[in-house]
Amino acid sequence: MFRRMQASVVAAAALIYAAAVVNAWRVLPGGDALKLQRTALFPALYFALSLVGVLTIAPVRNAVLKHLWISFRTGYGQSVISVLVGVGVLAAAGGFIVWQTQAAAHGGRYPAGAFAGYGAGIGLLLAQAFLVRRIERDPALRRQIEEL
Repeated sequence: MFRRMQASVVAAAALIYAAAVVNAWRVLPGGDALKLQRTALFPALYFALSLVGVLTIAPVRNAVLKHLWISFRTGYGQSVISVLVGVGVLAAAGGFIVWQTQAAAHGGRYPAGAFAGYGAGIGLLLAQAFLVRRIERDPALRRQIEEL
């Protein structure tokens, strides 16, 4: 169950991000190369760094695993309400990107940082989804999960 909730949040984050990118392509000034760089290439780099960093740097991985286990034990992320709250936070972050994009369309700063930050966040969410699978496959933890 926890694994499906994690996957749902990753999917929602990706869809929200895609909507923000479509909006950016419509309104941002600059050529296609600039838009591609700022909405896809740089965010993809941050996504990859976040994902690989969480999965390969032992202290970071262990901290995320501990967070996930505590979340599971307390029931967070296992109810419709908690998932909706998480998706609401993601939607608010997507709204921030749209707001930044609209500002850039009217002479403000280009929202590259907002896109890159959201990309890194999706990398972290995907890493969590992978680590949840790891938790569920561990025999000792599996017994504890079944006892809850």
